[in-house]
Formats: sequence, structure tokens, C-alpha cells
Amino acid sequence: MQVLHGVEALPLDDARSVVTVGFFDGVHLGHQAVFRRVVEEASARGVRSVAITFDRHPREVLSPGDQPRLLTTVARKASLIEAAGIDVLIVLAFDRDFSLIPADTFVAETLVGGVHAVHAAMGANFTFGFKARGTMATLPDLGAPFGLTAEAVPLVEIDGRTVSSTSIRDALAEGDLAWPLAALGRRFVLDGEVVTGHGRGKGLGYPTANLRTWPRLLLPGQGIYAGVAEHRGRRYRTAFDVGTNPTFGSEPLHVEAFLLDYDGPDLPGEPLSIEFWARLRDEERYEDIQALVDAIEADVQRASALVPPSALS
Repeated sequence: MQVLHGVEALPLDDARSVVTVGFFDGVHLGHQAVFRRVVEEASARGVRSVAITFDRHPREVLSPGDQPRLLTTVARKASLIEAAGIDVLIVLAFDRDFSLIPADTFVAETLVGGVHAVHAAMGANFTFGFKARGTMATLPDLGAPFGLTAEAVPLVEIDGRTVSSTSIRDALAEGDLAWPLAALGRRFVLDGEVVTGHGRGKGLGYPTANLRTWPRLLLPGQGIYAGVAEHRGRRYRTAFDVGTNPTFGSEPLHVEAFLLDYDGPDLPGEPLSIEFWARLRDEERYEDIQALVDAIEADVQRASALVPPSALS
């Protein structure tokens, strides 16, 4: 998949396309249904498939301070979109100027002039243009003068519940991993970089990797979890804490992971991804260090039992 950044990448060459547009946070089953439809239609027409997304959530510009924490980095989102079969991904900056573009101008200059779209497939609740005046009800009329057709892809429901990025965020904030697993079609993954911590875990016999994440990312609800950590293509069972280390006072919310069976060099500065499998318990404050060590040992044993060897291949 070709990944292009900014309006400077437009227009593309003269090849025609089928296009979709959205923020696509999490690339959940609803987004995947849209991408599947785009790829199918592009194949049927013998043209390329194009997705347009943005470098930040629109609410970061439209209602600063009210924007949600995000489910995926731009890089992970791009990887998931590539896996869906899209040919070209364009990442545009959603800034104040972009937010002021009228809906008809967006159709004429970005969809038609920019990517030479002949058909657009969008989620049924897609809106676009200044003050979100463009909708899937108006897009066919706006595209008609240019020969651009459009279709709304229905929202996906699971057991009567609509799949959405918001619902996944809400579930994760409560420590619920079941709905994200169902709605994403895979386990939730948090990406970051290992940074040097206080070294307490090593002193307790459980050296941990402290994860620094992109400030815009969502951290799931506080607690102790089991999962899989991935470092440069190798996967390890892990027991990890999303919390504040209350036994040692109070620290900013962060992720601290013990990688079972890892015997390599220290990881500070290295990329690390953590796949959430199960929430084991609440984070607790312990009165003495031995009680904390005993709890960690129990967490490690449960993580080892919950994550099968097949998850590491």
C-alpha cells in the first residue's frame, strides 16, 4: 500500500479510483466493512482503492479539550488499512483551514480533483465539509455533476449493539475487554516505547518495561492485566499494570509490563506493543513489600496460564 501525507500529495496521477473517507480510529468491524466494499467495487471497475484519513481527531480542532483519546496510532491504523486491501492511503492534516472547506468544494477538489474518484463508499453516518453539512444524503447530488456515484455502507451491529470507536473507548475505559475484542475483530493493542523507570521491579525480582505512549492514545481502565508483548517480531507472555503504583505513593497513570521468558538486554528506547488478553484484578496498595511480591507472583502465574503457547507464534 502506498501511504501519502498532506494535500501536497494531491492530485494523484490520472488513474481513477473508488474512495472512502474517515478517521477510522481502531479500524473496527464497521470500518473493515467499508474497506471491503471499496476494494470490491474498485476491483469490479478495474480501478484503484483509496482511503483518506486524518492526522488527528476532528474534534481536536472543532472542540478543543473535548476530543477523545485514540485507539490507534497513525502507523498502526495504516497497517490495519493495508491489511484490508486498500491500494493508497492519504493522511491529511485536519487543521482549522481544512475544517472550513465547504462540502461541495471537498467533493470537487479532494474526491474528484485530488484522487479522481468515480465512486465513493462511506459509512452510513459519514459527514464532511464545513459544519458537517455534507452527509450521505447530499453526497450523491454533490458528486453527480462530476460523474461521481456514492453509496452508504450500513453500520455493523453485534447482538443489537452498534460497533463504533466511541463504544470501544468506553468499554476499555471501564476495563472491559470483551466488547473491544468483538467490535475490533481482534484484541486491543497499545503501542509505545520503553523508557527507564525507577528500577523497583528489578529489585523485586520482576524487572518491568515502562511504556511511554503517544499522548493522544487511550489507556484502558486501571488494573492488572494479562496479555502478549511484542518486541521486534518476537512475542512474550506478559503481566502488566495500567496504574499509578499506589504502594510507592502516587504516580501518573502509566503502563508497566513484566515480560515472561524474556532474557534479552534492557529495552529502554525500544518499541513495544502490548496486546490485552484479560483483566486480572484491580490495582491495590500493599502495606508491605512481601505482600506486593506475592501478588505479582500470582499475577504472573495467571498470565502464564491464560495465554497459550500458540499466541506467541
